[in-house]
Amino acid sequence: MRVGLMIEGQNDLTWERWLHIANLTDRLGFASLFRSDHYFTGNREMQSLEAWLSFAAISREPHSFRFGALVTPITFRRPVNDARMAAQIDLLSGGRFVMGLGAGWNEAEHRAYGIPFPPIKERFDRLDEATRLMRTLWRESPASFNGRFYQLEEAGYQPQPTTGRPPILIGGAGEKRTLRIAAAHADEWNCVTVTEPEGYAHKLDVLEQHCEDLGRDPTTIFRSMMVFPIAAPNVRTLKAISAKTMAHFGLDLETSPSVMIERMEGRGVLSGTTDEVVEKLGKLADLGLEEIVLQHIDFDSDEGPEYFASEIAPQVAHL
Repeated sequence: MRVGLMIEGQNDLTWERWLHIANLTDRLGFASLFRSDHYFTGNREMQSLEAWLSFAAISREPHSFRFGALVTPITFRRPVNDARMAAQIDLLSGGRFVMGLGAGWNEAEHRAYGIPFPPIKERFDRLDEATRLMRTLWRESPASFNGRFYQLEEAGYQPQPTTGRPPILIGGAGEKRTLRIAAAHADEWNCVTVTEPEGYAHKLDVLEQHCEDLGRDPTTIFRSMMVFPIAAPNVRTLKAISAKTMAHFGLDLETSPSVMIERMEGRGVLSGTTDEVVEKLGKLADLGLEEIVLQHIDFDSDEGPEYFASEIAPQVAHL
């Protein structure tokens, strides 16, 4: 199993922090670095770097990890624009970019910036259609596409991406639409925070049923998972990290760290001592999970990533 990092780019990310985290990701040997694509999700006053500019900023660095968005809402931009940027960043980076896509969910964010926010069915219909348009644009020149929402008429552009690239990642765990779209179009499916083996096994069954219905081999879809980790070498340190995490998110400090860990485990958080976390990841690996993407929240400290790289990654590498 491979290990990657994920950060929330709207939570006070600066250029200095972003470039440092990219270099840290490479130095510590992580397989990937993903970030969100948002203007804001909570505090509107935090610094928030434009996702696509941040990808361009690191694309020419001599890094080895793959990178991209978890995930770009299809509502933010015309898919032809996403497709052109993705292809060119993939070329700039030597084939390391991942086109992560989602339907969009934050209505307040859309309203604040005057971005249309269609009903949920239409958003998923647009996501499905946009993935097909992107494939068409990447594979054909000139490219034509006649969809309900998007069209191309003998559209050609240079430079074109390498054949088969960029890969499309679909993020989420919704069984009716998300997993259906992943089965139809994704090179990678990122199942967000379904850390219980029984729950993940069920999602896999649903994905594989969609693949069967569509005539696709499910083993051709790379399987990753983004989680929020609360992990430490021992129980004492784990409680200290839990308390620090509570303070970071402004949670009720009168709730004991032990109670907080118990509550968050039920919400898909990956928590426990090193041995416990490795055991949990082993069970997920047995089910076919190939990469775990751990969220890094304290941009001013390298402690979390260094712990993941030294204590977690070596133990799960053989899984």
